[in-house]
Amino acid sequence: MTGEYADVRTGIVGLGNIGHHHADRLVELGVPLVGGMDIAPDARSRFADRYDVPVYDDCHDLYDEVDAVVITTPNKYHEEYTVAALERGCHVLLEKPLANTLESAERIADAAATAEGTVKIGFNNRFLNAVQLVRNRIDRGKFGEVTHVEANYVRRRGIPGRGSWFTRREISGGGALIDLGVHAIDLSMYLLGYPAVEEVSGVTRSEFGDRDDYAYLEMWGDDSGPEAFDVDDSASAFVRCAGNRTVSLEVAWATNRPATHEFVVRGTEAAARFDLLEGDLTIHSASADGPDHLLDTTVETSENDTHADEQRAFFDAVTTSRDIGGDIEDALTVQRIIDGIYRSSEGGHTVDPADAEP
Repeated sequence: MTGEYADVRTGIVGLGNIGHHHADRLVELGVPLVGGMDIAPDARSRFADRYDVPVYDDCHDLYDEVDAVVITTPNKYHEEYTVAALERGCHVLLEKPLANTLESAERIADAAATAEGTVKIGFNNRFLNAVQLVRNRIDRGKFGEVTHVEANYVRRRGIPGRGSWFTRREISGGGALIDLGVHAIDLSMYLLGYPAVEEVSGVTRSEFGDRDDYAYLEMWGDDSGPEAFDVDDSASAFVRCAGNRTVSLEVAWATNRPATHEFVVRGTEAAARFDLLEGDLTIHSASADGPDHLLDTTVETSENDTHADEQRAFFDAVTTSRDIGGDIEDALTVQRIIDGIYRSSEGGHTVDPADAEP
């Protein structure tokens, strides 16, 4: 195999749907896919048949053969496989979130701090062309001071299959908040410049997933019924950061309202509104140049594969040691915000994410 990444032998840990999704893009990118690992025999068999590579039931056997790994396991197992990879000197691209609990996320961060390998977290939505256009305008001062982000990631009916690991708190760490909210929180903080977080207030709800009469329209996997659901299916939250910068958050797997994936980024000179899934982007501003008037500019963006662009950036970092962002520090901040929202909801009051008990 030839190409700029041909020397980075890469494996995948976790051979489910997202593992195949990453594997397809590795092949397209010209990265040598040399193996996969999963504890499930059926998953190993499907992966071996599709990609014609060795598969293993022990991560250490895979790590003997690779320079880098993409880890796509359920959240509970992120720590186990990531720390083991770092101890072997592997580069790691870890799917979001950092972990299923704050304590586990902090242990991963501690391991990464002394590791030789590059570690990046799978915040692929940062690579959406609309997001990159907004970030570019922010960096050039076109928005003035960016002060607030309205973040929406709301499905009308879209709970993952009840009984899958997504709906089991012990494995996932939570529901819609830790699944969809992690993307919305990272994007918001990314566009604000990741200011220090001062306080978090939020409410998480379980209003649909535990119902016998849930309208099964969109799910990933079979439905095992309400007894197999013990996580949140929506969350509303507010994050206050240094300099009076703020984030308002709405995320849901299921609600009685139209779906929305709209983000609004407000600045003192202009604002942006974009759709996270469609990529539609509009810039809003006002002018007193001539008669006072408002300006709404539609920006035509090109569609891009965010996971492919994320992988390309990761392997650029591996081969050139160039910082691409998406670091452990950002992911740990997101994890602290998520933990803070859950604690705020449980306690019924605003919390400081830094006050979490070890």
